[in-house]
Amino acid sequence: MSVPQFNPRSQLLALLPDDELARLLPHLERVTLPLGKSLCESGSVMQHAYFPLDAIVSLLCVMENGASTEIAVVGNEGIVGVSLFMGGETTPSRAIVQSAGEAYRLEGQSLKDEFYRGGVMQRLLLRYTQALLTQMAQTAVCNRHHTVDQQLCRWLLLSLDRLPGDQLIMTQELIANMLGVRREGVTESAGKLQRAGLIDYHRGHITVLDRMRLEGKACECYAVVKCEYDRLLDGRAVM
Repeated sequence: MSVPQFNPRSQLLALLPDDELARLLPHLERVTLPLGKSLCESGSVMQHAYFPLDAIVSLLCVMENGASTEIAVVGNEGIVGVSLFMGGETTPSRAIVQSAGEAYRLEGQSLKDEFYRGGVMQRLLLRYTQALLTQMAQTAVCNRHHTVDQQLCRWLLLSLDRLPGDQLIMTQELIANMLGVRREGVTESAGKLQRAGLIDYHRGHITVLDRMRLEGKACECYAVVKCEYDRLLDGRAVM
């Protein structure tokens, strides 16, 4: 395994002090995450944790009949593999690459060793877990109480926050699966946003043209999640 040149796009790793980062660097492997790759299946023990750089990973709740709904997204602000250091080892959710890109992969034992040292890494991971729980809870509320239009705006904004540009590659069918709604509902909502000049949608490519107005169309759920991430992962608070 080669030691990678450190990429600060991983916000969690970038917040580590030099000594803690130096311990992890020899164990980090830079990997490509293709679209649709499964990083964790429901009930399976994770062998590795992933720190996305420019990929987005969806955490999905899967039903017995195969239907699934997204409960959270993880990008360069976080980590896939919370169950490793929380002690549960497994999780009923599934982790699927929603937007292809790269990530740092770290063996589960190496992550646990650093976590149990009790340094900044431990505080970062615990605070990130609280932020992730907030996102999960707010997603559940949003899916129950808000319109498909509002859910789509929230989903687009959360995804954009985790990407380097203003474009997403995602079909309406996949978005519908993520939101747990009918494809026709996503088609109608995306059409409204396009006609209003907020997005451009063409053959699976979504480009956000007016982010400020898109935020205005979203429900309060987006702002609640973003504020909590910003608060909990502020470098000054962690140190």
